[in-house]
Order: sequence, then structure tokens, then C-alpha cells
Amino acid sequence: MIEAILVRDDDAGVNALGIKGLGELGIIGVNAAIANALHHATGRRLRRLPIRCEDLL
Repeated sequence: MIEAILVRDDDAGVNALGIKGLGELGIIGVNAAIANALHHATGRRLRRLPIRCEDLL
């Protein structure tokens, strides 16, 4: 059994609405996945962002 205890405390890391932003954590690996897919498709290893069409030539 797990018991959750809510502790009322001010958090300086929230915005004016009291919400913490966690949405960016899910997209951390997307850039690397796209770069790897382009490497497999073209044979070019891209190590800089943003990836432009000129970088694939």
C-alpha cells in the first residue's frame, strides 16, 4: 500500500497559475531521433541544430 500525503508549501518553480512546465521533457530525444533517421537515409552524420536542407548536400 502506498499512502499519498499532500504537503501544502509554496514552490518558487511554478508560474503565476501554479503550474510547473514539464512538457519539454518529452521532446528531448526528438532531435537526435530525426538526426539518426537522416543519417540512415542519407549517410550524412549531422551534429548541429537546426538541420537545414543545405546540410544534407
